[in-house]
Amino acid sequence: MEGVGRRRNPYELTDESPVYVISVAAQLSGLHPQTLRQYDRLGLVSPDRTAGRGRRYSARDIELLRQVQQLSQDEGINLAGIKRIIELENQVAALAARVAELQAVVDGAAAAMQQREAQVHASYRRDLVPYQDVQQAGALVVWRPRRDQRER
Repeated sequence: MEGVGRRRNPYELTDESPVYVISVAAQLSGLHPQTLRQYDRLGLVSPDRTAGRGRRYSARDIELLRQVQQLSQDEGINLAGIKRIIELENQVAALAARVAELQAVVDGAAAAMQQREAQVHASYRRDLVPYQDVQQAGALVVWRPRRDQRER
């Protein structure tokens, strides 16, 4: 597995790295800085904060700002609706991650079960033959008492 046991470089930038000040984020998203502040107050896009309480936006935040703008301007959805859409998308993503996690657990349990089943089959004595129930329709069974039972 990649990344396991490996320390992450603190200077490595990812989509989650908060690097853009509000003026740069506004320019990249095509919005006014005051609009970004409003979105932050409404909880639509919540950037990280510096020690001095300044906003720092990540590439993911910029993408979310563009999505909010597109939903608002092109689709005509109000900000409360946009907030609900974002919450539902986040919930779907969390549930999809949980499903993947549970699927991995189920796959692991199935593999363990198959391994255990193989161990059990390997432990069978070779002089034993597995019983197979054969349904014989119309089979005739004849029973005769033993001689010592007939003489009584």
